[in-house]
Amino acid sequence: MRMCYEAVLQFIEREDGPTAVEYAVMLALIIVVCLAAITTLGQNANDTFQNVALNAAVTTSAS
Repeated sequence: MRMCYEAVLQFIEREDGPTAVEYAVMLALIIVVCLAAITTLGQNANDTFQNVALNAAVTTSAS
């Protein structure tokens, strides 16, 4: 029991654990920002392609 207590105490005193958590939080935030940017750019690209297709259809039917 004493060894388990000492192991937990050493883990808490070391700074490796909090550093890993900080890196994980930063990575999660970066992923969220990237997904938001990709979603926005994808929607903008989709709108642009739809406008081009619509203009092509109008131009073709008018000819």
